[in-house]
Amino acid sequence: MTVAGLRHIVDGSNDLELTAEFRSLPRFRDLNADVLLLDKGFGVQPVLDWLSEVATAPVSWAAVVWGAPLSAAEALRFVRAGARGVLEKTASVETVLDCIRTVARGECWMPDPVSDAFVQPRYPSRSGLTPREHQVLELVELGSRNREIAASLGIRPGTVKIHLKHIFEKTGIHGRYGLALSGFREKAFVPEISSKIEERDLVAVAAS
Repeated sequence: MTVAGLRHIVDGSNDLELTAEFRSLPRFRDLNADVLLLDKGFGVQPVLDWLSEVATAPVSWAAVVWGAPLSAAEALRFVRAGARGVLEKTASVETVLDCIRTVARGECWMPDPVSDAFVQPRYPSRSGLTPREHQVLELVELGSRNREIAASLGIRPGTVKIHLKHIFEKTGIHGRYGLALSGFREKAFVPEISSKIEERDLVAVAAS
């Protein structure tokens, strides 16, 4: 039903064309599309592994992971693995089209609450952070939880929370997902896409 709905949405636009549908993770080297909508239903880890493999290949298209439910933590993991967009299956028709067109232009698309991080300064100042705060920040960017950070640095989870509070105040970014996303962008985990945009963008769908 979801694939049929996507087909209807794409067919109803004047600038998009659905070129292929897959019931399994496709062979990315043979994919003829500008944007691939990749179903989270294949499994979080298989999708992450597939995205990581794609990230090392010379491809001219971009992947958007779509699913429901979709947490902010999962969204950031998909972006870090190489997705250029993350979309909820419950999104409105306008949101789906905006996502596809945005990614086709070489930009990134993220849903709330992670999208709030995009309006933060692209490269917030980190010069005022202490060496320990830098260590905590780097581990946050890797997706580590407070307990994992504490164990890695030999400190208490409560101390990690204090360091995070200071990092939020000094960088002007609120929320660990905002910090992680800012780090991904600054370190080129979310690179620009050098894709030629034709008059009609091509869309492929892979759904479980």
